[in-house]
Amino acid sequence: MVIQIILLIAGFILLIKGASWFVDSASGIAVRAGIPQLVIGLTIVAMGTSLPEAAVSISSTVKGYAGIAVGNVVGSNILNILLILGITAVLTPLAVRKSTMRFEIPFMIAVSVLLSVCGLADNRLGRTEGVILLVLFLCYLGYLAYMSRTDIETVDDDTVSPTESKPVYKLLLILAAGIACTVLGSSITVDAATEIAEAIGISDRVIGLTVVAFGTSLPELVTCIIAAARKNADIAVGNIVGSNIFNILFILGSCACISPLDYSSDFLLDSIMCTASAVLLLLLILNRDRKLSRWGGAVMLAVYAGYFISMVL
Repeated sequence: MVIQIILLIAGFILLIKGASWFVDSASGIAVRAGIPQLVIGLTIVAMGTSLPEAAVSISSTVKGYAGIAVGNVVGSNILNILLILGITAVLTPLAVRKSTMRFEIPFMIAVSVLLSVCGLADNRLGRTEGVILLVLFLCYLGYLAYMSRTDIETVDDDTVSPTESKPVYKLLLILAAGIACTVLGSSITVDAATEIAEAIGISDRVIGLTVVAFGTSLPELVTCIIAAARKNADIAVGNIVGSNIFNILFILGSCACISPLDYSSDFLLDSIMCTASAVLLLLLILNRDRKLSRWGGAVMLAVYAGYFISMVL
C-alpha cells in the first residue's frame, strides 16, 4: 500500500510537470507561428491544464477501467467548480467575462446535461455518443476562433509562458519531454489508483471521483490561485469553464470513440452534481458586478463538503 501511494504521488508529479512543459513549449511554438495570444490563452493554456485528465482517462479506457475514466472527468468537473473556484473566490472575489457568463457557462451546463442523458440512458457511452461529443468540441473551437477575432476583451499575457526566445529545436524537445512525462505519469497513476482501490475495497468510480480527480485538477488549482493573486480573476473562471468543457467533449468523446464506456447507474448522483455545480456557478454570478463573491465561494465549499461526505459514507 505504501509503495502504491508513493507511485500515485510520483504519477501526479509526472502528470503536472509534463503538462507544464507541454503548455510552455506549445505556447512558444504557437507564438513563433504567429498565432494570436488570445487564441493561445483560450486553447493551449486552458486545455493544457486538462492534459492530466486526458492522459489518465484515455489510459484508463485502454486498460479497461471505465469507472476511473468517467469518474476522473465527472469528479474533476465538480471539484473544479465547487472546490477550486470556491477556494479562489474566498481568497478574492472573481470577476467573470461577459462572454463567459452569456455563452460559455450555459454551454458547459448544456454539455453536462448531454453527458448525463447519453450516459445514463443505457448506462454506456458508445462510439456514436463519442462522435457527437467530438463534433460539439469542434464547434466550440470554432466559437473560440470567432471570438478571438471579434471580442475586444483580451487574455492577459501572463497566461502564456515567456518561451518565445528559446530556439525551436529546444521547444520541440521540451514538447516531446512533456508528452512523455504525461503519458508515463498517467499509466503510473491509473495502475497505482487501481491497486489502492482494490486494497481498501472501494470502487474505481470512487477513487476516480476523489483521489484521481483531485490529483489531475492540481494544475487548475495552481492556475486559479496564481491568476487571482495577479488580479486576473477573470482568467481563473474562464480557465475552469474552458477546462470543464474540454473534459466532457474532448476527453470523454475520445475515450468513447476508442472503446465504449460503461456509465454505471452509480454515477447518477455525480452526474446531477456535475450539472448542478455549473448551474450554481451561473446563479452566483448573476449580479450587477458579474462577480463570484467570497460568500458565494463559501457556499460552493459547503456544497462540495456535503457531496463529498455523502459519497464516501
